[in-house]
Amino acid sequence: MAGTPRIVRLAPNGPEGAGLTPIEIDPGAFQSPPLSQNLHLGFSDPEIGLNVGLWDTTPMQEAFGPYPGDEFILVLDGAFSMVDGAGGALNAKAGQMAAFRNGAPMSWKQEGYLKKVFLTLLDPRAATPEIATAEGGFIVIDPTEALSDDDILPEAESTGSGAVERERIFFRNDAGTMTVGLWDCQAFDGKAMSPFPCHEICVMAEGEVTIREPGGIEQTFRTGDVFFVPKGAPCSWHVPRYIRKFFATVYP
Repeated sequence: MAGTPRIVRLAPNGPEGAGLTPIEIDPGAFQSPPLSQNLHLGFSDPEIGLNVGLWDTTPMQEAFGPYPGDEFILVLDGAFSMVDGAGGALNAKAGQMAAFRNGAPMSWKQEGYLKKVFLTLLDPRAATPEIATAEGGFIVIDPTEALSDDDILPEAESTGSGAVERERIFFRNDAGTMTVGLWDCQAFDGKAMSPFPCHEICVMAEGEVTIREPGGIEQTFRTGDVFFVPKGAPCSWHVPRYIRKFFATVYP
């Protein structure tokens, strides 16, 4: 990755509404191939197998087998099912988030159009784990999920904002490098600019944050926005009021 890492806004139709780019379809990867699939890649780190972006597809069902990587998604449009070897299925729809376990034996199936924001992690240096069952390999996250005082972070685990922070973890990958959860915090002003400690995709559920970067660059994200912060990106966060966000972090 050349240059200074920058924060990426993941707009539903790509940067400035430019749309997504058609991708080649391998019929062998499907039980019923789609007519078309499109992609916008907002960030990629091939060394660790990390990709972040937007993807859409017409109706299809993938071949049954080990799921190719750990993944976090936000469904923007449509619905789908993850089918296990016994024919059981878990469903996710627009507005919901989901996490997938690398190597879990499953098949993605959908009957209509679907668009998603995604973060995938498939480390090319690591073997795919051998997993016998799909149980626990796919979880759906309710966007109305809320935190309680039982989720207050101890000072040693907080970001150092000085405000009360709460966090709940829904998913950790087998390698211990990826975590999916929900975080909230009261207002704070992060004046010091420092390199971000990990890769993180954020889904804003409530509130707003203005993130400042070198060169006077500022971006404000509000309820419904999705953005990605690369590891090492110099930034400071200004939260004028309560904020609640879902996240997936990757620590290489």
